[in-house]
Amino acid sequence: MNRRFVSTASVVALGATLAAAAAFCIDANAAADPAKNAVTAVFKQMNVPVEGHFNKFAADVHFDPANVGTSSAKLDVDVASFDIGSPDYNKEVAGDEWFDTAHFPHATFVSSQIKPGANGTYSVAGKLTIKGKTTDVVVPVQYHKDGANQVFDGTLPIKRLAYGIGTGEWKDTSVVADDVQIKFHIVTAAR
Repeated sequence: MNRRFVSTASVVALGATLAAAAAFCIDANAAADPAKNAVTAVFKQMNVPVEGHFNKFAADVHFDPANVGTSSAKLDVDVASFDIGSPDYNKEVAGDEWFDTAHFPHATFVSSQIKPGANGTYSVAGKLTIKGKTTDVVVPVQYHKDGANQVFDGTLPIKRLAYGIGTGEWKDTSVVADDVQIKFHIVTAAR
């Protein structure tokens, strides 16, 4: 099999996007505005950084900084919407060796607890499910208000192989690294 750039980027981007979006999600209406919101996955292929993003995701966020204990976040990502910049690569990444979108069309995150930290930081604990595998994650989030909006930024490191992203010869981490950074910038109306 020819090891192509598409497969590598897809695997990393999917994991990263899911985790990032999961930390603090956006309204379904806000998800369609890439000028305000971004969820990206950054990984290394042959030691060169590669970045991709998901075009479709829906989220339900209830965040009150004055009452964090009642806050919650839920995210559903359409895995087939992953975009690494090439239709051919995107199609390959959707295949069974990477995201297997035919069997696992969605990736999800459901928060279980949000804890405040110092200087506008929060820790969001929850369950991240990608390709049928669920793990407990803690997402570090930076929060601030911008007028009537809430803004959330963060990076979640994950291991792609923990979710079965990259099977067969793609388990070889010398070509596509196991480490993925899910980065996000989410803007949502304050509730």
